[in-house]
Amino acid sequence: MVMILKRLGALLQQCSKTKASNHGAAVHAVIIKMGLGSDLVLSNHLINMYAKCNNFKAAHKVFDEMPNRNLVSWSAMIAGYDQSGNPLMALNLFARMQLLPNEYIYASVLSACASILALNQGKQVHAHSLKSGYDNVSFVFNSLMSMYMKCGCFDDAFIIFSSVSEPNSISYNAMITGFAESSQLEKGLELFRLMNQRGLHPDQFSCVAVCGICTTLEDLETGRELHCQTIKLGVDSSAFVGNVILTMYSRCGSMEEVERVFRSITKKDVITCNTYIVACSHCGQPAKGLMVYREMEEMENAFGIRPDDFTLASALAACAELASIQYGHQIHARLIRTRIHLDVGVGNSVINMYAKCGCIAYAHHVFQRLLNRNLVSWNTMIVGLGNHGYGKNAVEIFEQMKTAGVQPDSVTFIGLLTACSHAGLVDQGLAYYNSMQEIHSISPKIEHLSCLVDMLGRAGRLEEAEVYVKVSSFVNDLVIWGSLLSSCRLHKDVIVGERVARKLLELQPSTSSPYVLLSNLYALDGRWDGVAEARRLLKGSGVKKEPGHSLIQIKGISEKFTAGDFSHARIEEIVETLDNLNLKAKRFHL
Repeated sequence: MVMILKRLGALLQQCSKTKASNHGAAVHAVIIKMGLGSDLVLSNHLINMYAKCNNFKAAHKVFDEMPNRNLVSWSAMIAGYDQSGNPLMALNLFARMQLLPNEYIYASVLSACASILALNQGKQVHAHSLKSGYDNVSFVFNSLMSMYMKCGCFDDAFIIFSSVSEPNSISYNAMITGFAESSQLEKGLELFRLMNQRGLHPDQFSCVAVCGICTTLEDLETGRELHCQTIKLGVDSSAFVGNVILTMYSRCGSMEEVERVFRSITKKDVITCNTYIVACSHCGQPAKGLMVYREMEEMENAFGIRPDDFTLASALAACAELASIQYGHQIHARLIRTRIHLDVGVGNSVINMYAKCGCIAYAHHVFQRLLNRNLVSWNTMIVGLGNHGYGKNAVEIFEQMKTAGVQPDSVTFIGLLTACSHAGLVDQGLAYYNSMQEIHSISPKIEHLSCLVDMLGRAGRLEEAEVYVKVSSFVNDLVIWGSLLSSCRLHKDVIVGERVARKLLELQPSTSSPYVLLSNLYALDGRWDGVAEARRLLKGSGVKKEPGHSLIQIKGISEKFTAGDFSHARIEEIVETLDNLNLKAKRFHL
């Protein structure tokens, strides 16, 4: 009988490892037939197997029917709920538990507290572990540090870390990860260096945590140093570490490094490819990302990976950046063939792609057919309609959004103000701007004020725009005042233009644009004395006007043409061609 019990236990362990729920249920049936359903060890194996297979209904049934339970029974259930993303059930079970917990149960409960940021419950578990003497066990103090870090109690976490006589690599990883998640670069790096100094070799988890801290261009050199260390440790070619390094270089805008790291990852997974596609778009080279997507679409691709929803959304975003309706159509066609219903994230990407490619009717069709819409869906449609000049349609979508009970956010109002600006709905746009703070408690940002100034500027309501700028918190923003001065030039309003130009010169006397715009404004009004004065001021300021230039792309190569610059290698051909064009234009005019 002992051998049978051992074999049945071994079978259930194997089912747990492979997540073979059906085979595990078959073994369970054999156990019941043999009358062994009340055996404590086998019941614990069954709970563990069902929990690992995410069948908590069956696991709880076995647990409830057990005549006797030990710590392993409680630990299997609590750990199972915590690891499956159901921390509340883990905490409820812990509250029912009559036995004194062990270190594994404390670790699972603290992990559950960290998942839902339940600081008060976490502190109670901490006190419980102190009383029972488990606070010095590595499982427990590492979980305590992680819990406090995730709840933002860095001092409490550091007190525990400092009190440990010999913190292990997991302790350091918990602290470094916490600092990484709270964007505290220096503290995370300091602990990483301390870990090295104490002779603890960083593992892949340490590298992932510390590389995740480097997110800006200023962190690039530090990121490179950390990358070198991962190469020395031999973990850089794994997808787990490589994906984070890819993200790091992407955020720092280093496309060359992104490509090098992508090639170095030996066993790429779908996250690797997704990260690379997003990185290419972030670094301004979406076409390279689309090449990887197309390779993933091939049945016998080099990666052995099929695209997931995130891949499709990222590829559609790349199509939108390139305004590539051809590839966007192909991806959408694939979705129509393979999906009954679109995932909301992918659906939003399809809407955005069509809107960015100028096919607003297609975008609206996809939006109407989208079964589940979130705030992003509504915002994408409003912004798309606004950018295409369909202001009234954008307003209609906004009204439908309110009827659906979806609360607008900052992006919603950028879309609405843009729509009203392009469609000439000035009074309605003003009403939306004023309602942001009054009704929706959304403080207008510089983007909203910029849209408002543009809208009022187009309508010639320049004094009104000037008042809104003066009472805003962005009264010293150069771009806003520059936009208003351009509107003054458009409407030949010298009075407001002079005031705006003076404000610009006060804010940044070292730039030439206010002088040039003011000079042009005087010229349009026929005030040649003003033109001369503006040019005299520009000359006296010592500021040099940047010459205008044009960029055109020929066969994938960008060519720059600057006013007054005749240094181009093919300048003679260019001048001859321009002369011929002028001649033909004159003949056509005659």
